[in-house]
Amino acid sequence: MYPNLYYFFKEIFGVEIEGLKIINSFGFFVALAFIAAAWALTSELKRKQKQGLFVYTEQEHIIGKPASISELVVHFFLGFLFGFKIIGGFFMPNAFDDPQAFIFSSQGNWLIGIIVGAVFAWLKWSEKNKQKLPTPEKRIIRIWPHDRVGDMVIYAAVFGFAGAKVFDILEAPHTFFKMWQAVKEGKQDFGSLLFSGLTFYGGLIVAGIAIIVYAKKNKIAIIHLVDAFAPAMMLAYAVGRIGCQVAGDGDWGIINSAFISNEQGQSIVATAEQFNAAMQTNSNYLISKFGSLQQVHSAHFEPFLGLPNWMFAYTYPHNVVGDGVALANCTGMHCNYLPLPVFPTPFYELTMCLILFFILWALRKKIKIPGQMMGIYLIFNGTERFLIEKIRVNATYNILGMQITQAEIISLILVFAGVLLFTQSKKWFVNQVKQS
Repeated sequence: MYPNLYYFFKEIFGVEIEGLKIINSFGFFVALAFIAAAWALTSELKRKQKQGLFVYTEQEHIIGKPASISELVVHFFLGFLFGFKIIGGFFMPNAFDDPQAFIFSSQGNWLIGIIVGAVFAWLKWSEKNKQKLPTPEKRIIRIWPHDRVGDMVIYAAVFGFAGAKVFDILEAPHTFFKMWQAVKEGKQDFGSLLFSGLTFYGGLIVAGIAIIVYAKKNKIAIIHLVDAFAPAMMLAYAVGRIGCQVAGDGDWGIINSAFISNEQGQSIVATAEQFNAAMQTNSNYLISKFGSLQQVHSAHFEPFLGLPNWMFAYTYPHNVVGDGVALANCTGMHCNYLPLPVFPTPFYELTMCLILFFILWALRKKIKIPGQMMGIYLIFNGTERFLIEKIRVNATYNILGMQITQAEIISLILVFAGVLLFTQSKKWFVNQVKQS
């Protein structure tokens, strides 16, 4: 497990770079997920543009102006933050021992922050000065949908994060308020409250609404845009799940009762007697997590085809959330592992979603009816998530006597919406007049 890039470089290359502790593995792969999505989306938008499915809009730009005061202030502020926290951290003892707490603290290096801020402002001034004209000119430029991918990615990131957090609070409000109380008492830093417990479907729904509003504002044909988004979203989800698996962010499955753990954090095939003994040995931990031993969620699934044990049951050693019990011969942060191995559901979702992405990527040129690609995506996404929920631990709602999770409810809605969209797209969109 690599909670941040420091641990990765230490194990793989044998070098210890303190500054890498600030780059969380989960955040790193989330960034890669957005980059991957931007690539796939740009490719699809350009292809659809050649088919005449999109038109450009025109915007007036003034070129040749010197840098404004607001531009210089913004660049100084960004440079100051970078110098104050990131570069300055290298000159402060133990700053990166707990990177998250350091980032959200008032600590930093003021001198380096001011110097780096001034450099950023000067670079912006210099860039604008090179383009300066004796008399600034007004020019009309054409902007195609693929030129707006950067904006759409930012919208997706900001509104997706907000939606993911709100839906997580709605799913488990008691957990949020418990963490909030810990923050107020100084037992936990604000960053852990802000970035823990993000719900994918909350992000998908809120980001989707934001993108649709943005598209309408900029006269982008929405049905063709969402079709272009379909493979991009599946790819982004797969890449993001790498971060969940690598960092061990708590987004894992229920216990696999065919295995137990050793003190080195390895999964070992076990008999029923050995598993029950491990349950008793770790009863304090399990009761604190589940309430009682009777409420522990588990399923029995043995390895096959000679595949490694971790594919069936993983202990998430050095996980970033500090869940579990202490590893032998480990000191400092990130020294816990799960005493009873769980199904590595992020790995399963990574595998399934990569396969589904390649299917969508292969179908994208064959599907001619607008809306059907998004319909297929919704069916794939909803089905995949509904199935994986069966081996995950999540808060449940009691609906008509059934225990069902928030994700199961949303995934069923998505499948229904996908079937409806796929079957009715020809009726709804095939005669749609192209944008003018």
